[in-house]
This record gives sequence, C-alpha cells and structure tokens, in this order.
Amino acid sequence: MAATFTLRVLTDFASAHTLRGYPGQCANLHGHNWKVEVEVEAAALDELGMAVDFKVVKNLAREIAGRLDHQYLNDLEPFSRINPTAENIARWFFREMAREINQPGLRVSALTLWETERACVRYTEPPEDAAA
Repeated sequence: MAATFTLRVLTDFASAHTLRGYPGQCANLHGHNWKVEVEVEAAALDELGMAVDFKVVKNLAREIAGRLDHQYLNDLEPFSRINPTAENIARWFFREMAREINQPGLRVSALTLWETERACVRYTEPPEDAAA
C-alpha cells in the first residue's frame, strides 16, 4: 500500500432544521451548532513539502459552511427536497469539497459532521480509481 498524507481541518456553522416525517421531537424546528471535520488525502508532496496548503482547505470549508450558517436548512437546495439529516448534510458537504479539491493524487477522503458534542456522522466515498 502506498504511503499517504491525511490533512484535517475543522470549521463550524449554526443552523436550524426540521426533519420531515420524523416521529419525534426533531420534526419540530430546532437548531444545532455543527462542527465539520474535513480529511484530505494526498499521495505526494509539492516542491514546498506540502500535500496541499492548509489555507486552501480551510478557506473552502469555511466558504461552504458559510452557505449554511444561520440558515433554515429546509429552505436551501438540496434540503428543500431531501431531509436535512446529519447524514445528508455530511454527504452534501463532502461532495461540495470534493468538487473543488479532488485532482490526481489529492482527494477529500472523509468528512465528519458533529451534530452535538456526542453525536456525529462520518461520510466517505471510495476513490474513483478504486471503483473502476
């Protein structure tokens, strides 16, 4: 197995949502102070000895989190069509990051979304070349 470097950055946002069809309290309007941990995996280092500049990953994660910050998630795409569960938010955030970061030798490998201090979901997708 080839050596890899895994970089992690954290960001956060606050938002409200309701879970449509949920048989409990979460069907009511409520909010969370979400924490997002993005993992980026690299196969090699550049001429400076970096896999990717932390600043690039942090700025992108903050920009994506900013789209959700202080929003009612149910009003935003795609959550106006799908339930804004932690799982769906994690997948959406992962794919938004991957669209900008992924390139040969560099990819978003995982995203962990913390709904509370004690509850989180971790989302991953296999590398494209592994799926082939």
